[in-house]
Amino acid sequence: MSEQTHRERITTDHPATERVNQPGREEAVVRHDAHPIEHERPEDWGWHGETGRAGRIASWIAIIFLLAYLIGNHEGRMEDYWLVAVAALMIALKVYDFFRRKNAWRSQ
Repeated sequence: MSEQTHRERITTDHPATERVNQPGREEAVVRHDAHPIEHERPEDWGWHGETGRAGRIASWIAIIFLLAYLIGNHEGRMEDYWLVAVAALMIALKVYDFFRRKNAWRSQ
C-alpha cells in the first residue's frame, strides 16, 4: 500500500466516531455517545496490589528457609554474614509493612 493511500485511509474516520483531544495524551477516536477515558488507575489493572495474608505468611517462611542455610558444613563465615544481613533486611521490611498497614486507611 502506498504512503498516500495509507494517509487517506487513516484520515477518513468512521461516521459514528469523532476525534477528541485529550490533555497530556494522544488524540482519541471515540463514538459520538461515548467519552474517552481520561485516567485509568493502576489498581484497576491489578498493579500495585498486595498479596494479602498468604503473602505475609509466605515471606516468613522464606525468612525461615534463609536462616536455615546457616546450618551446614561450610567453614567460611562470610556467607553467614550475608544470610543474616538479608534476613534482617527482610524482617525490617516486614516490621515496616506491619506499621504501614496498621496506620493505613484500609488495612488489608
